[in-house]
Amino acid sequence: MRTRLRRLVVAAVALLTASTALPAAAAGQQSRQEHPSHGGLSAVIRYTEYGIPHIVAKDYADLGFGTGWAQAADQVCTLADGFTTVRGDRSRFFGADGTSDFSLSSATTNLSSDLYFRGVRDTRTVEKLLAQPAPLGPSRDVKDLMRGFAAGYNAWLRQNRITDPACKDATWVRPIDTVDVAARFYAISVIGGQGGSVDEITGAQPPTGATAGTQSVDAQALIKSVRARTADADMGSNAVAFSGATTANGRGLLLGNPHYPWHGGRRFWQSQQTIPGELDVAGGSLLGSPTVSIGYNSHVAWSHTVATGVPFNLTRLTLDPSDPTVYLVDGKPERMTKRTVTVAVKDGPSVTRTQWWTRYGPVVADPQGDPPLPWTATTAYAFNDPNAANLRFGDTSLGFGKARSTADVLASLKKYQGLPWVNTIAADSSGHSLYSQSQVLPRITDDLVASCSTDLGKLTYPAAGLAVLDGSRADCTPGDDSDAVQPGIFGPSRMPTLKDAPYAENSNDSAWLTNADRPITGYERIFGSIGTQRSVRTRGAIEDVSAMARRGGLTVRDLQRQEFTNRAPAGDLAAADAARACAALPGGTATGSDGKAVDVSAACPVLASWGRTMDTDSKGALLFDRFWRKFNASVSPGQRWKVPFSAADPVHTPNTLNTTAPGFAAALADTVTELRAAGIALDSRLGEHQFVVRNGRRIPIPGGTEALGVWNKVEPVWNAAQGGYTEITTGSSHIQAVGWDGSDCPVARTLLTYSQSENPNSPHYNDQTRLFSQEKWVTARFCEKDIASSPALRTVRVGEHG
Repeated sequence: MRTRLRRLVVAAVALLTASTALPAAAAGQQSRQEHPSHGGLSAVIRYTEYGIPHIVAKDYADLGFGTGWAQAADQVCTLADGFTTVRGDRSRFFGADGTSDFSLSSATTNLSSDLYFRGVRDTRTVEKLLAQPAPLGPSRDVKDLMRGFAAGYNAWLRQNRITDPACKDATWVRPIDTVDVAARFYAISVIGGQGGSVDEITGAQPPTGATAGTQSVDAQALIKSVRARTADADMGSNAVAFSGATTANGRGLLLGNPHYPWHGGRRFWQSQQTIPGELDVAGGSLLGSPTVSIGYNSHVAWSHTVATGVPFNLTRLTLDPSDPTVYLVDGKPERMTKRTVTVAVKDGPSVTRTQWWTRYGPVVADPQGDPPLPWTATTAYAFNDPNAANLRFGDTSLGFGKARSTADVLASLKKYQGLPWVNTIAADSSGHSLYSQSQVLPRITDDLVASCSTDLGKLTYPAAGLAVLDGSRADCTPGDDSDAVQPGIFGPSRMPTLKDAPYAENSNDSAWLTNADRPITGYERIFGSIGTQRSVRTRGAIEDVSAMARRGGLTVRDLQRQEFTNRAPAGDLAAADAARACAALPGGTATGSDGKAVDVSAACPVLASWGRTMDTDSKGALLFDRFWRKFNASVSPGQRWKVPFSAADPVHTPNTLNTTAPGFAAALADTVTELRAAGIALDSRLGEHQFVVRNGRRIPIPGGTEALGVWNKVEPVWNAAQGGYTEITTGSSHIQAVGWDGSDCPVARTLLTYSQSENPNSPHYNDQTRLFSQEKWVTARFCEKDIASSPALRTVRVGEHG
């Protein structure tokens, strides 16, 4: 059987030189749109259900070609928009004051985005990283993938007509090159660092007489800002790996549930990539990436979650009193480097701005920002982001795709050290499990902070992991680890890692409770906290997966059930208390935040009878959700619970809703008022008011927001005038439940919640979204026999020359 399957793969590859060599099942369905190329790059793409491409090529350049072609076919407008961003051309085509889509940076305007990315271009930052020898720079295989991707994207543009109204006939849809593809990798690498501070980098200007005040930094506001960029961000994810000790057949299991944007340039896109004898991997790629970012193969599966490590630090500069662009290091003056950037602007003159760079990184300042970050006559702050020297994400992912075990996954993390802001969770067919927070972080130890922290850093580091170092001392810089591939970052031996635990789970809290029975400790504070309160989602996830592990006998079907339990742990903690307090209100009335009395009596039985789930048919889910948001917004964390957090029982504390807290009754009254004003029944089904509209049709969406703690997390947009939650910004995206049965074919179920294409004219614009609504899965077709037997099979050969 294995020999026959290998022959089928070889037959598919043979199409690269002779179209008659396809397997019989595929030959009859070969597309007539594309014709064999004569020289140049080419690939075979076989499409199965839901538009999932299985790309076969003879080498990495050809594989990149097929991937670039297939991504362009599904997502040309989104890709083109992102390439416009990383070229620094948004102002040229969309206007300087236009709002960036935030997919590839935090820039609030096109001008700010362009000033940053044009600066990257002008300094040839990406080209210099491409020129670094591997593993510090990309390998030849990854460079070939990037080169091929650009060629495939360009070939699709030449040979096809764009039907997506988002960019049909748009002048900003242009050919790309290898540097464009690499620049997109770069943008993803720095989005947790420099990319998250673009306005502060491009807007930093030295003080003049009128602005050279003595404004200080608000430490609490800075702490809040850093937390919003890491642990408290809307994007996140869940993932759990089970070892063979918990499963029915002794092999590993992995459930990956990344929570990522539903729109724009950080969407996932599904494919299978095959180079016979070299690579065979399937999963989700971030748009613009020629490698699989989250996926599986015949031996191993992996997923990522956003980590709590802070991938940057600030350095306080002590300035020369006579010149705020000169700073002192060990008493000696050092002049800042001016980076003058010019940006072309639509319908107007070009704009030129100056950025200021130091040995510690760019100066960041925004006196009017949130939080305000001043540049005074005596003090400024520089931003250190080690991921600005990291173009290793592709090699790390490619290493995962070729892995045969969790040990190989760990080996790829150790060799390339290319993941900027995520944890890795993996399982393999031999029954091993793995968690590792192998992040590119500045090598800032607790000891370094103790000796070099500023007064500001003494507040921000313990609270949020942000170090603020004293730049007036040359010895106050991140150190070097002997096993680190890059100077100034932690080496692999310092990374929080857990091997072969019965379960390894992460829901965007720190590494500490990856397994509640085997806590991870001993890591530096910059990686995350230890012994602190966990999110409601983490607590619910640990309850669920630890119970699964204890029960044992697990299969892929158990992973599928976990994904769509849609249990709201916040409801388990608070709904009964809220219902009792509601029923005890005198006269069934509560006073709203506007001071008006509201009859809330009808809400009490709805809260009491709600099943504590966020299924589309759940009655009372919407009522509790809206109440819970208002309660959390008006009641401080310290007042929400009667039983406080205890590090001795972190999964079950805090608990017992404090219904006497100021704001409880008002939150209940405001919720009832809001729903009644919108014409929404208090006991309405969730799916009637949590939905997306695709091609004029409503699709109900299950799941719930972060504060509810739902595994199947979605962040919906409230629009009462249009019926409730009418769109999803972020949430469950490329979901995969993977196991093995002893054959070469993984047992995999997948779901791309928002579907393959953003083109409303595509047949794959909402097909998987409808599956998600129904809590159904796609049975993955990985092996040749499964691909060949697909009733939807469509085979095309793509080449540079059509």
